[in-house]
Amino acid sequence: MSELLSVVVPVYNESPVLQAFHRQISEVMDATGSRYELLYVDDGSSDDSAGLLQRIREEDDRVAVIELSRNFGKEIAVSAGLDHASGDAVIIIDADLQDPPGLIHDFLQEWRNGYDVVYGQRTAREGESRTKISTARWFYRTINYLSDVEIPRDAGDFRLLSRRAVDALTSLPERRRYMKGLYAWVGFPQKAIPYVRKPREAGATHWSYWRLWNFALEGITSFSDVPLRISTYLGVFTSGAAFLYGLFLLVRTLIWGNPVPGYPSLIIVMLFLGGVQLICLGIIGEYLARTYDESKSRTLYFIKGYHPAAAQRGSDTST
Repeated sequence: MSELLSVVVPVYNESPVLQAFHRQISEVMDATGSRYELLYVDDGSSDDSAGLLQRIREEDDRVAVIELSRNFGKEIAVSAGLDHASGDAVIIIDADLQDPPGLIHDFLQEWRNGYDVVYGQRTAREGESRTKISTARWFYRTINYLSDVEIPRDAGDFRLLSRRAVDALTSLPERRRYMKGLYAWVGFPQKAIPYVRKPREAGATHWSYWRLWNFALEGITSFSDVPLRISTYLGVFTSGAAFLYGLFLLVRTLIWGNPVPGYPSLIIVMLFLGGVQLICLGIIGEYLARTYDESKSRTLYFIKGYHPAAAQRGSDTST
């Protein structure tokens, strides 16, 4: 029996581009000559994406659809797809056609050469602002400086994972997931394939700068405890500086007396120490929130409906 390939596609309000994406990905996968399944994960879309996916599934017996009970976020949607993918190799790709499906042929070649993780590495990002490109560059530099795990720069979710890499990822119990870091953390032989990322085929991005900022915090707190250590060092430094300044005031008072002026310097010191304390509390709070979420041990996601591909439709259920 020939190898089975799984393609996991997270979908959130992508109705303008779904038909074009499905046509292109089907052509690419047909050209591989391998058996394959297309697994679309609807992450609580509020547009007509769910209806379009059902129509696509009715027309193509290789399509399976998972409908999550609400919008859990892309990281969880990808995790749901990996949980249900049964292929010998699993390909993850977004539906917006910014990542070229044709690169999958290169992924497969490197997988057959022995690599467990083959990922696309963006050499250029067409249609994106300089601000977004520069902030992404600085983010990767920062997280790799802080983290013990080297996370590939300019690499998103567009990649191929071997069966053992998928099994390793699905065995991880954590609830708050930064998938780009987890891909690197599980190890195994990995290789980058450079490509130019295109503008969206249709529709608009769902990633605002605020969401990107929170995503960056998620990545840093998931793979580094350096901010906690920095807050400790900052506390030691400010305490030492405050002690030295107090010693200076004592000596000055003993030698020159205690003049009344000093209000500005007192306010500056108080505001500085208060700011440092709030920053440190905020850093500790980020890690405490992660610990709190993990301690609740909630399930990662709920499925509103699972609609398998034709070979499994005898057990078609909705839960």
